[in-house]
Amino acid sequence: MVLFRECQKSSIKLCVVVPVKDEEHEILNTLHALYNQVDSSGNKLNKDIYEVLLLINNSKDRSYQIALNYRNTHTDFNLFIEDINLAPPVAHIGKARRLLMDEAYRRFMSNQKPDGIIVSTDGDSQVDAKWVWHILMAMSKGVDAVGGRIIPVSLPSQVRLPHLQNVAYRYYVSRLETIINPCPHDPWPRHFQCYGPSLAVTCKAYERAGRIPILPYLEDEEFRKALYRMDAKVRMCPDVKVYTSSRFKGKVDFGFSVQLKEWALNSADKVVYVETLEELLEKFELKHSLKQCWSEGMNFISIRKLSTRFQMDREWLKLEAKATAHFGEFWEKVESHISADEEWRNRFPLAPIRDVIIQLRSYIHRKDDDSNSDTNLKDIA
Repeated sequence: MVLFRECQKSSIKLCVVVPVKDEEHEILNTLHALYNQVDSSGNKLNKDIYEVLLLINNSKDRSYQIALNYRNTHTDFNLFIEDINLAPPVAHIGKARRLLMDEAYRRFMSNQKPDGIIVSTDGDSQVDAKWVWHILMAMSKGVDAVGGRIIPVSLPSQVRLPHLQNVAYRYYVSRLETIINPCPHDPWPRHFQCYGPSLAVTCKAYERAGRIPILPYLEDEEFRKALYRMDAKVRMCPDVKVYTSSRFKGKVDFGFSVQLKEWALNSADKVVYVETLEELLEKFELKHSLKQCWSEGMNFISIRKLSTRFQMDREWLKLEAKATAHFGEFWEKVESHISADEEWRNRFPLAPIRDVIIQLRSYIHRKDDDSNSDTNLKDIA
């Protein structure tokens, strides 16, 4: 299926793709945010450096007409719209996002632009005014992909505490990893998200990662894993931000809306258990040591020392390392292995998230030289 037959301008550097289904109440704000992009100084961004592909699929409301009217009244906007009906077996977000990202890839490659940037967002989300600018700046550092911070709007009161705890925990885990296992292309400050509402990737990396999978949900999460599996340079840039709806009724069987609903139903009595500071320290030390061992060719002496230190099966490490081409793929196997290992779980039992957040905060504050480096959680929640 070939969509968006209009030719791409040679000046285009970034192609935004937006899957839409029954978003008549959100789509106008989504388009307006994409139209009103500015640079770091607040000046209007040159609209000839980015385009927007809007794929309206299986909609029963006025989404298409609203988008069409917007394009007709904003003639300087490189906005292209398609309205299609997908067959029932594939009428889901994974198929829609795959069609869009494949089309963006095709458009760039037809102009011999393997470094063209494909960027995904959603029909119920409004990108920050400097979203495009910050993506371009992050990509100019030579990374393969950029994940944007996804900030929910108007969170219902009953989910604010579990959401804040989730954000705080993941934020501190990310900070801890930068201390134990620093990453040159993704330094602190950074965040922890790389999902459909704000996911940028070069054409080269998109192809190498096998393209986004056609799944009814969590297609963005599987693509994120594929990027790390091939050692793609992924930047979690805190300046790249998008604001998304906090509705309980979503378009997929599993996603942010489902998580919100679960928090709402269980927020009063359910204790969330997570990996402890002790386990995270051990895991990140293991990852750091394995990365060094990998760079040395996984020689016998290094593996022997590492397996003894971390109480791991030496032969298993050798065989799995030999069977994988990239460190990211190898680490995924190791992480899965230790998570399922009974001895590991006995050594590191999970603990309530509130207690672990306190442990992490205390540890990180002790490690940070600058007492002001701890970002205000209000800015990231």
